[in-house]
Amino acid sequence: MKIDLTGQSAVVIGGAKGIGAAIVRSFLDAGARVTALDMDNEALLVLSQENGENLNTAVVDITDETALNEFASGEAVDHLICAAAIGSGKPGFPFWKMKPRDWSKVIDVTLMGTVNALHAFVPALLEGDTQRKSVLILSSVAGQIGSQTDPPYSASKAAVINFAQCAAKDFAPYGVRVNALSPGMVKTELNESVFEANRKDSSSTYDDWAEEKIQKTSPLGRWQEPEEFGATAVFLASEGGRNITGQTINVDGGQVMHS
Repeated sequence: MKIDLTGQSAVVIGGAKGIGAAIVRSFLDAGARVTALDMDNEALLVLSQENGENLNTAVVDITDETALNEFASGEAVDHLICAAAIGSGKPGFPFWKMKPRDWSKVIDVTLMGTVNALHAFVPALLEGDTQRKSVLILSSVAGQIGSQTDPPYSASKAAVINFAQCAAKDFAPYGVRVNALSPGMVKTELNESVFEANRKDSSSTYDDWAEEKIQKTSPLGRWQEPEEFGATAVFLASEGGRNITGQTINVDGGQVMHS
């Protein structure tokens, strides 16, 4: 099914790499104009060189409310995608191995960065033809099953699911739809950083750990690919998703069901 978003605009926060970059490419393939925001200027340059036409990029710190508001001012947007997140980079099991201060940065980026983004883009989302507009927040299966691997990340992702539901109710009278998209196991830099933080056996490799984990956690026994989230994001932004709001869509190989 070919989805046509020609004439529409999307802003992807955390769009330089991984799932965010896959979402950028999927919206471009659907004909949308896309703006990718990220803190990684080098990755944004690579993304721009690879995709070029209809893509704008900007380095914006989503924890800086003032900077984000300044960028969003006057920016046209039909579809806002919030994909920025970080992990703690520390072993999280049991949770008391961490310090309360280890939570702050994760919450600032993963939860409050999302909150800042939605606040900043409310005027743009409520302008013009609101019936075709949408918001998508990237969560995680970790936010649904209480993952012990990284408690601050898990809790932050649970919070963005709840925030998506609150926002969906507030936007519904205007026709703007808000959903959460929940990845399972995806080979990204963030996923590999989890391995590094929790590695106990220095002889084990990331690929070995990843294969063992996917077989344990996923009924389908296979990794999810970033492009799958791009395809889902574009569908939710399309006319086909016009009655989907306040939902958490799991693309996880059955992981949440399994748990």
